[in-house]
Amino acid sequence: MKSLTSALALAAMLLATGASPAPTAAEADAFVAKAEKDLEELGIFAARAAWVNATYITDDTDILAARTGAAYTEAAVRYASEAAKYAPLPGLSYDTKRKLDMLRQGLVAPAPNTPGAADTLSTLLTGLQSTYGKGKGTYKGEAKSGNDLEELMGTERDPEVLKEMWISWHKIGVPMRNDYTQFVSISNAGSKELGYVDTGAQWRAGYDMDPDAFAKLTDDTWKQVKPLYDQLHCYTRTKLNEKYGDAVQPKTGPIRADLLGNMWAQEWGNIYDVVAPKGAGDVGYDLTELLAAKGYTPEQIVKTGEAFFSSVGFAPLPQSFWQRSMITAPRDREVVCHASAWDVDNKDDIRIKMCTKVNGDDFVTVHHELGHNYYQRAYNQQSYLYMNSANDGFHEAVGDFIALSVTPDYLVKIGLLDPKAVPSADKDIGLLLKQAMDKVAFLPFGLLIDKWRWGVFSGQITPNTYNAAWNDLRLQYQGIVPPVPRSEADFDPGAKYHIPGNTPYTRYFLARLLQFQFHQAACKQAGWKGPLHRCSIYGDKKVGEKLNAMLAMGASKPWPDALQAFTGSRQMDGKAMIAYFQPLMTWLQRQNKGKTCGW
Repeated sequence: MKSLTSALALAAMLLATGASPAPTAAEADAFVAKAEKDLEELGIFAARAAWVNATYITDDTDILAARTGAAYTEAAVRYASEAAKYAPLPGLSYDTKRKLDMLRQGLVAPAPNTPGAADTLSTLLTGLQSTYGKGKGTYKGEAKSGNDLEELMGTERDPEVLKEMWISWHKIGVPMRNDYTQFVSISNAGSKELGYVDTGAQWRAGYDMDPDAFAKLTDDTWKQVKPLYDQLHCYTRTKLNEKYGDAVQPKTGPIRADLLGNMWAQEWGNIYDVVAPKGAGDVGYDLTELLAAKGYTPEQIVKTGEAFFSSVGFAPLPQSFWQRSMITAPRDREVVCHASAWDVDNKDDIRIKMCTKVNGDDFVTVHHELGHNYYQRAYNQQSYLYMNSANDGFHEAVGDFIALSVTPDYLVKIGLLDPKAVPSADKDIGLLLKQAMDKVAFLPFGLLIDKWRWGVFSGQITPNTYNAAWNDLRLQYQGIVPPVPRSEADFDPGAKYHIPGNTPYTRYFLARLLQFQFHQAACKQAGWKGPLHRCSIYGDKKVGEKLNAMLAMGASKPWPDALQAFTGSRQMDGKAMIAYFQPLMTWLQRQNKGKTCGW
């Protein structure tokens, strides 16, 4: 009798708590199929609303984007939570297990399962991005958009004007701090419900390895390439000191951030004229001048990027791309000018959003953004959760790898550069230095953005030290300092799009390394025998065929499988980048002999 009473009590308790029998593998399969169908439908609608908001910023489109974003987030949170229930089951198929993990890891800003949380989170993120998009700074007292200031930072050489632009733009972050703090709290609560210690750990879990092991991988690869960065920093600082004098840029210590030709000192190529050494520094041509001389338009730049991909065997872009993309900045409305590539319907509605200007930077950026679009189209036969790159660094690396083929040889082939103007071998140091000012200079910045966020999400960096921690990391990794003292009244991270836009950034660091692995492998496949930096795969359809095979895999396999499919190696490292820049490394060491390097 006692046992029957106990059994009845247990049954009553199970009913009261809503407990149910353990789910089965077949139920997990059905759950994944439903999740993919629902999320794809919601995702397409949310993408359309986000596109309208990004290309036509108003209070109304802010609300529409926030609502549709919230609907997608709520569904994704619901499915992520449920996926956690199925993930430990025995007997799951490879695809179901992988997709369950993707559902748990896929949200970059998960909301907890509390009423209104998803709506609040979406509203916060939409507001942060709109604050950035509407942001203005000044140039000689005149109000300018962020896009215009970015371009002026590359050409202005008066240190006082550079300081004005830097200070005025960084003011846009100040009103973001409270919203950002609230966003971190809500997102962390969502991540904990999914079984992660915080949102940063959740982001790192998406790399087919333990989150801490992935953090170690980024540190290890940084150590491989840091000696090259240190030499470049030392040389650049010397040249800035020669130009501006000790009062503006001392001979030793960190570099003043606003002198490096970029609002965030993330890439230094715009000050190549300052650092170019006599003789060796003349690369023989200026891409911006070549484009202007040929009367290029923004649309022609995009057509040229398309032609590159066509040359290696990819089908032309659909007509809808040309009808629906935003290639230049509209004159009659606010838009988010930050360049991005869009896949609206997971089939053929691919687009770019850029405020393209006719210059060398945007010529390269177009190749990069189209790399995203061609990747998106290559994997459009995969199921919804596999419609992504092998890891997010792959997506960024593909376009950058293509852009490495923007060599003098390529420019001759497309009629931009006179064959007689092709720089001779003695100009190679100039060519490599010009590239390193962007590619190598970027590495520590690419690493520290998420180092800061991982610290913020983990609580190691608290709201009352947000700005100090940001500038400490900038000093530690980049060896730079702001042009004026900063305090916690400032929120300098907000002046970088990817912080208010909540876009994980480690992908860009990985992309800087992967693109050289891709390039080295492609040039080997093409039978290239010369220096790696002179190789262009333009016109090589065999390389294009092998590249497309990797792209078409999407996220269906762990990233080492995809890396191996194209390069033959399963190990991501910095060796290919070091090999590419080895002649420059040797030269920089000679130039820096006797100097006090480091900061």
